[in-house]
Amino acid sequence: MLNKAYKFRIYPNKEQTQFFSQTFGCVRMVYNYYLDKKIRIYEADKLSLSYTDCAKDMVKLKSEKTFLKDVDSIALQQSLRHLDTAFQNFFRNPKTGFPKFKSKKANQKSYSTVCVNGNIFVQDGCIKLPKIGFVKMKQHRSIPENYKLKSVTVSQNPSGKYFASILFEYENQAQKTEPQTFLGLDFSMHELYVDSNGNEPKYPRYYRKAEKKLKCEQRKLSLMQKGSNNRDKQRIKVAKLHEKVSNQRKDFLHKQSKMLSDNYDCICIENLDMKGMSQSLNFGKSVADNGWGMLVTFLSYKLSDLGKCLIKTDKFFASSQLCSECGYKNNETKDLSVRQWTCPNCGTHHNRDVNAAVNIRNEGMRLVLA
Repeated sequence: MLNKAYKFRIYPNKEQTQFFSQTFGCVRMVYNYYLDKKIRIYEADKLSLSYTDCAKDMVKLKSEKTFLKDVDSIALQQSLRHLDTAFQNFFRNPKTGFPKFKSKKANQKSYSTVCVNGNIFVQDGCIKLPKIGFVKMKQHRSIPENYKLKSVTVSQNPSGKYFASILFEYENQAQKTEPQTFLGLDFSMHELYVDSNGNEPKYPRYYRKAEKKLKCEQRKLSLMQKGSNNRDKQRIKVAKLHEKVSNQRKDFLHKQSKMLSDNYDCICIENLDMKGMSQSLNFGKSVADNGWGMLVTFLSYKLSDLGKCLIKTDKFFASSQLCSECGYKNNETKDLSVRQWTCPNCGTHHNRDVNAAVNIRNEGMRLVLA
């Protein structure tokens, strides 16, 4: 069984908006309350509270704080599960960081609830949620009949819009196909990628285009008094600008990944450290703007749904240094300023990015067909 999430925008009325706001607050309160309790008990007695211990104790907490009974009880239990998962992740890998308290001032708010006995379903452009009933929803795609609804996460983004991310479970019916057509993609800072056929998607660089306007609006925001209504209006204005850039980028990447996954059986890419590249003083904004990591994610699940494959070559594979014709290794191409070069061994003239993409494709073919 596989899982897939669909994200739809929802339009709550005034009463439903108040319910969501109350639920966000209660979920945050429960999370922070038991995080504090876990810390205090461990410091005092060196004991660790499990999820079950916290869930039993929450019955007592509800009798003391009766407003917790007004919201979805499963959402509160899910908050405890998220806290337990945060601790497990920390003990498994301390680099993830110790669980932090949730701030009331956070602009991104959400809560999750689970489908139990059909208490959540989608019907006639609405979604039925526990404790609140039907909420109007913009259903931009149909849901297959064999999909089983598992859970829903209701969220509010910084610009104030509400979304429902619905998780479905389904059987994988895609049959794996033997790859016949291969394509190599070489990461490009400005064009997003260059493929092994010499094509470029001509990425519009949405953030760079909006940067001047963003700077102007963020400068206005920084000069406003904290807590004022004008500052809150300006914050939403800035958030909408960032949201527009994000939506433009996602739309472009979805279309590119759909085109590639439909036309090729196997896509070959480099296994790059995008986090390290984004922290670079020289490349940070450009790496964050083109969204290579997001494209890889989109390609991965789109190809998987079609029974196709995404191959990642080793990050130490010298794709830019090897001649794609004879295999000669030219160490001079370690200099990023070298965009064109001629192979000293066979005399073939190369475009740096196209040659790298061809090498990545050939290495991917070797890994698949080996």
